[in-house]
Amino acid sequence: HNVYSFFSLYANIDNFSYKEEIIEFEKRSELDQWILSELNSLIKKVDNHYNEYDLTPASREISDFVQEKLSNWYVRLSRRRFWKGEYNNDKISAYQTLYECLSSISKVISPIAPFYSEYIFQCINTVTKKEDYESVHLSEFPSSDEDLINLELEKKINQVRNICSLALSIRKKEKLKVRQPLKKIIIPVKDKNEKNDIENAKAQILSEINVKSIEFLDSKDSLLIKELKPNFKILGPRYGSIINDVSNVIKGFSQEQIENLERNERTNFMINETNVTIDLDDVEINYKDIEGLSVASGDGITIALDLKLDENLINEGIARELVNRIQNIRKSKGLEVTDKIEINIKKSEKLENAIKSNLDYIKGETLANKLYFSENFEDEGETLEFDDINTVITINKI
Repeated sequence: HNVYSFFSLYANIDNFSYKEEIIEFEKRSELDQWILSELNSLIKKVDNHYNEYDLTPASREISDFVQEKLSNWYVRLSRRRFWKGEYNNDKISAYQTLYECLSSISKVISPIAPFYSEYIFQCINTVTKKEDYESVHLSEFPSSDEDLINLELEKKINQVRNICSLALSIRKKEKLKVRQPLKKIIIPVKDKNEKNDIENAKAQILSEINVKSIEFLDSKDSLLIKELKPNFKILGPRYGSIINDVSNVIKGFSQEQIENLERNERTNFMINETNVTIDLDDVEINYKDIEGLSVASGDGITIALDLKLDENLINEGIARELVNRIQNIRKSKGLEVTDKIEINIKKSEKLENAIKSNLDYIKGETLANKLYFSENFEDEGETLEFDDINTVITINKI
């Protein structure tokens, strides 16, 4: 419903009704091609589950697609394409792609969510009249277009999603808001192909996790220090009375020994005349945090975030928090997303420094033509408190 609400808001502003020529698949952005590939893969999986009358995995596949891929990734990264003023092919492509996703989803959920699927179908088809069916339940169930499925692209984008997920997990662990910019993310890569894939998605990664740069490392680089953790559920029954000795040896592995285990997937050593064999699945490989960095790993990927903050990064974080508060005030006042405003803020040295160094960003994001500081507000304005900032602000429509 949130995806549909987002789509309808901007489609109404731009009077999008799918009357333009269809943008060819090959001419759409990589992000559009990815979500359409994922959509057609989904249709194929769900159709197979329905044929087996297996509704639970079908529901889970649809839920994962809508929440994680469509909403939390595609819409999030495409927002500015809908916001921007120029109604060009890129914007039309974004509208057509999101429309196609909503239309197909309304059909694939129809057997298990009959009323809501009808609601979405009627909401979009009443405007575009692309289909001659009176109801979603009278329409043709979508068929998967194999020509639109690109498994390599899906793998590439999902790797980027994993990188972002790991980075966001670090922010949560370290209690660092996403609005606070960080200096860099450090990513060890196995080869040039992996590096190129990540490089091609650099803008998405930097935007999603709010860092300024990416630093690539050879996977053997000593900056990230590996350590082994024994899997006692597997090793305990196997080695019984000597499990503690086995555990101590594993924990004491050098970086070279760990890399040999990763490469060969097996290693051997002797304990009290017992030959101990350790497979890669018998251990968990983690990375130690080192000063100024925090490390996370999962699904074969490891990343580190540089947590050190300088004055410029702190000021930008304050500016982003201020923008968020202003946007909330705009919403509470019932302002349209296209309304221009002027902003008056109570004087505060720390806040003024942050605003002055990020003025264009703040005005651009909030559609502010004017921003100025005042001494006295008396009973006017709204109090803003975040981090160690305490101020008063008024905004007025121009």
